[in-house]
Amino acid sequence: MKHVNHFLKDIKKNSIWLLMVLPGTIWFLLFSYFPMFGTVIAFKNFQYDPGGFFASVWNSEWVGFDNFEFLFSTNDAFIITRNTLLYNLVFIFLGLILAVFVAIVLSELANKKLAKVYQTGMLFPHFLSWVVVSYFVFSFLSVDKGLLNNILAWFGVDAISWYNETEYWPYILVFMSMWKGVGYGSIVYLAAIVGIDRNYYEAAMIDGANKWKQIRHVTIPMITPLMIILTIMNVGRIFNSDFGLFYQVPRDSGALYPVTNVIDTFVYRGLTTMGEIGMSTAAGLYQSVVGFILVLLTNYLVQKVDKEYALF
Repeated sequence: MKHVNHFLKDIKKNSIWLLMVLPGTIWFLLFSYFPMFGTVIAFKNFQYDPGGFFASVWNSEWVGFDNFEFLFSTNDAFIITRNTLLYNLVFIFLGLILAVFVAIVLSELANKKLAKVYQTGMLFPHFLSWVVVSYFVFSFLSVDKGLLNNILAWFGVDAISWYNETEYWPYILVFMSMWKGVGYGSIVYLAAIVGIDRNYYEAAMIDGANKWKQIRHVTIPMITPLMIILTIMNVGRIFNSDFGLFYQVPRDSGALYPVTNVIDTFVYRGLTTMGEIGMSTAAGLYQSVVGFILVLLTNYLVQKVDKEYALF
């Protein structure tokens, strides 16, 4: 009883803070934890029941790992896994380098008003929908009226059918991801850099360090823990893809599936076109389990190097 009273007193004491996190808690419960019940569909032959969704799940036949076997026996399993993994590896490490670079450049600008203008301009693409962005991309890559093909024609080069040529799209997708995300990703690093005690820089200047040496020996070491933590968290999402980037920007072109089909688009098409609810759920569960294992593995490796930098 004593522990219960102490617990209730803590709740009353921290009621304001608990109310502040309540919306986020409700969001996670509704969209992250409650839907975990649906993972059982990965092990069932889902059949619709007039009684509704829960009745359908309950009455569907258990098939064990048949959905996983069917998934991994197709060529799509290798393609979506390869694309998801390789794209996200590039996004994580290239995004880290560019975000840190942009944050350092913005922090070093003497004209702070101009720095805010640059920051706002780089942040703006983050708030654009991929649907809107896809139309901008199409205005550049359209076969007959696209800006790039018009430029090529001006130089006497034949027009390129961009939405049928797979070799260009890995570069296009990486560029679009960086264009849209680097500005937003640099905010956290910029905040960390601004929070560094200026005494470190003054001490470095007294020792004769120029700007490059200050960045190398003060700025980067001070934000390294943040870089590692964010990288570990991003590795946990390495099997989660930006659906809009891989579905909207290539305009769902079938000719581009070998380089644009990832787990998220595969699950979407499995649900909307093939009606394979069980296999789509199996793909989503596979995605989550591998991501969880990668977080534990990455954190373990970081602990071996330096425990202070580990996430947990």
